[in-house]
Formats: sequence, structure tokens, C-alpha cells
Amino acid sequence: MAEEGHISFLPYEEALALVGAIQEEEDIYRANARILTVYSKDDRELCWFDFAEVMADVGSVPKEEIKAAVQNYILHRIPDWARDV
Repeated sequence: MAEEGHISFLPYEEALALVGAIQEEEDIYRANARILTVYSKDDRELCWFDFAEVMADVGSVPKEEIKAAVQNYILHRIPDWARDV
């Protein structure tokens, strides 16, 4: 069991098997903000990430590598509770 306030992440391989899509979307709660919503292979919403925070963490990468870098970043950070969604 995880400590309170501590997030445990799925192993990369499990996240890869679970995640079907990562969509950039408008944040309906914050004007002029974007989120990255993570969907399962059967189209259930699993979790979301703040677009600006992810891009800052990913850092400067060549344009042709941005999509792969963002996917890799997110797949390493899928919370373990997402398997139960």
C-alpha cells in the first residue's frame, strides 16, 4: 500500500499495454490552458496531465521527437490506480 501523499506508478510495460491514446485537449476549468488526457485501449479516461508542465519537464527536443518524448514521459508516470478505472 502506498504512503499517503505518495503516488506509485505502473511499470512501463503495464502502462504501455493499458494506454490506448494520449489526447491534447482544452482544459475546461482553466481558460487558455491545455491538458493531455490519457485513455485506455477501450476508450476509458484514465488520468490527465497538465500540458505546460509536461512540456517543461520534457524540455527542448527536436520537433520530430516531441510526440515520442511526451508519450515516453507520460507512460512512465501512469498512476497505479489507473488500472482500476
